[in-house]
Amino acid sequence: MTASPEPDPYASPRIRFGAELRKIRLLAGLSQRELGGLIHLSGSQVSMVESGRRSPTLELARTVDAVLGRGRELTDLLDRLTREADQMPRWFRPWLDFESEAESLHVWQLAMVPGLFQVEGYARALIANEPGTTPEQAEERLAARLERQRLLDRARPPMMWVVLDESVLHRPVGGPEVMKEQMRQLLELAERPHISLQMLPYAAYGTVGLLGSFVVAEMPHEAPPVAYIDSQSTEDRVSDRTKEVKSLICRHGVIRADALSRRESLGLIKETMRRWTT
Repeated sequence: MTASPEPDPYASPRIRFGAELRKIRLLAGLSQRELGGLIHLSGSQVSMVESGRRSPTLELARTVDAVLGRGRELTDLLDRLTREADQMPRWFRPWLDFESEAESLHVWQLAMVPGLFQVEGYARALIANEPGTTPEQAEERLAARLERQRLLDRARPPMMWVVLDESVLHRPVGGPEVMKEQMRQLLELAERPHISLQMLPYAAYGTVGLLGSFVVAEMPHEAPPVAYIDSQSTEDRVSDRTKEVKSLICRHGVIRADALSRRESLGLIKETMRRWTT
């Protein structure tokens, strides 16, 4: 029997664990129903874990390891994936799965470069300045953010429709050298075929996005879209409420309509980079 492909290292923790479980099951020559019988689950429950629709538990990982003689293979994998997720704030963790599984992301950013686009120096300056963050915590969170950016290097990354306010280019984060490097990063990313990057200039007098930044994720398999809403609150930042998400999609469309074209946007970024250089 042919084993399944290696799990996608850029997928969400649930997807990565599910892919590894499926590979181990196929190597053992078992159907989902047969494995379920050994670990006291139904075949459909095994299927849900393998497809990432159900979160794995430590008990499940330990049981499969014991039944199939895998040592601590799945247990250690789940422990590592859990530690990676723990470096993200608790309110942000639900968004990680939506972001990694999305077919497209519609991004409006008012105050700073989006986390997926940040260079190391820019991200470190933001994270280190969080009140109450120790140097050790800052480095752990920085590593988690940089790991999250691997989403952009997938063979089939999500399509990204990104609009940044012009203030993002001028707000100093980490000093001139960091800002210059960040401008280069934006220019490089904007050349990728799956990324549309536009700037909303001051001259547009746009006011629709002034209430705050947000991202809308369009999901596969006809699943409803989900939104991440940036705010100072640590609650209710991820929303699948139909009316709210539709409103944000409409707002993103209005903001894009006021933004510069992609070519004009690149010109503005280049001009700003020259100012940071001098």
